[in-house]
Amino acid sequence: DPAISLQSNPRALRRYCDQMGLKISQIDGSFPLMGPDGSAFGVQYVQQSLRFAAEVGCPMVDTVDGAFEIEGFSRDEVFRITCDNYRQCLSWAEDYKVIINVEPHGPYTTDGDFMERLFRYFESEYLRFNLDTGNTFISGLDPLEYLKRFRKYLSHAHIKDVSPALAAAKRGEETGIATSEVPVGGGVNAENIKKCIQYMKETGWDGVVSIECYGSDENTRRSVEFMRSIV
Repeated sequence: DPAISLQSNPRALRRYCDQMGLKISQIDGSFPLMGPDGSAFGVQYVQQSLRFAAEVGCPMVDTVDGAFEIEGFSRDEVFRITCDNYRQCLSWAEDYKVIINVEPHGPYTTDGDFMERLFRYFESEYLRFNLDTGNTFISGLDPLEYLKRFRKYLSHAHIKDVSPALAAAKRGEETGIATSEVPVGGGVNAENIKKCIQYMKETGWDGVVSIECYGSDENTRRSVEFMRSIV
């Protein structure tokens, strides 16, 4: 289980990973940062995630929005609050030299105009983009086109496929899925994943792509084999 409490000992975790020859590419600090709940709970959660990441030698922390639009707030109001929240986190990111990534997962982060406005507002080397092929697809977007739009900011990627049944039931209605029941390459998003990887290669991107699927031995094996064939 890759989940670990922020109250745990990060130096003990770092020693363990060093002993196992493992490197942590990113920590999921994804309590939603958008809106009032982001101000009350998300900021401090991400700040502590940044501190933890620095202690374990991890270069990035991932952030998201919530699953639903925030009732009673216009998009401009949510944007203003979001900027206030990220500003408080970015001062920590700069001090700890840990990048904050924004992942498309909800109604604001799958809105390309909202995301572009956020990145342009800060234009910070510590605020970057985490592509998620599964979330962009399930939200009704074209993963490759979303990648192209934010290639300038890309620093990490979640590679996730989508089963035919889930796509038929939820595409265009949901904005994110935590993981996939099918291995990478075994669903309806496989061709999009190939195109995204090819585009990364063509544009000289060098970074970590993280497989996201249910972690059975067979799913993991098939996902790794597929990714090795296209990377």
